[in-house]
Amino acid sequence: MTFTERAYPIFEQAINDYHVHDNIDQPIANPYQEGSIEYYLYVKNWIDTVQWHFEDIIRDPQIDPVEALTLKRRIDKSNQDRTDLVEMIDSYFLTIYKDIEVKSDATINTESPAWAVDRLSILALKIYHMKEQVERKDASEEHKATCQKKLDVLLEQRKDLSTAIDQLIEDIEAGKKYMKVYKQMKMYNDPSTNPILYKNEK
Repeated sequence: MTFTERAYPIFEQAINDYHVHDNIDQPIANPYQEGSIEYYLYVKNWIDTVQWHFEDIIRDPQIDPVEALTLKRRIDKSNQDRTDLVEMIDSYFLTIYKDIEVKSDATINTESPAWAVDRLSILALKIYHMKEQVERKDASEEHKATCQKKLDVLLEQRKDLSTAIDQLIEDIEAGKKYMKVYKQMKMYNDPSTNPILYKNEK
């Protein structure tokens, strides 16, 4: 079983679990053993799923400005949590492949495995919600047909992205590619590098 064959059903499970109640405040109930890669993949997609709905809500033109600001703060935290999870998943790959003998002509990839997996997690959400549009009872046939075309493209993208991720991991295992992970140094989250924050501290 390839990595994406393990990961994608976990993403689907997290999405389906969330939509049982479809509430941004519902607690996560992760069914996997804490510390396992499956556990972190589930958390990763759960964060993405909740944030997907944050983004829907904040676009309500009638939203109360105070509520919108509170939600924006939650989105900021969610983005940081997402980044932390991606870096944690990359640490998993770095650990399991730390003893691989890298070939002299090995090359580096444009993105790490975990950031590619991040894209797959978001793609799972796009597929779920586009399928919802295709199946909407109150939508026109034209709308559903348009969404079906988009869904077809997303499904093809899932196949291509999954293949690319699995090939990258295989190349790392074979020493043909090597990992070099850079932390996401988000300056606006750091009170010492965001001028709005550090000027207010004086």
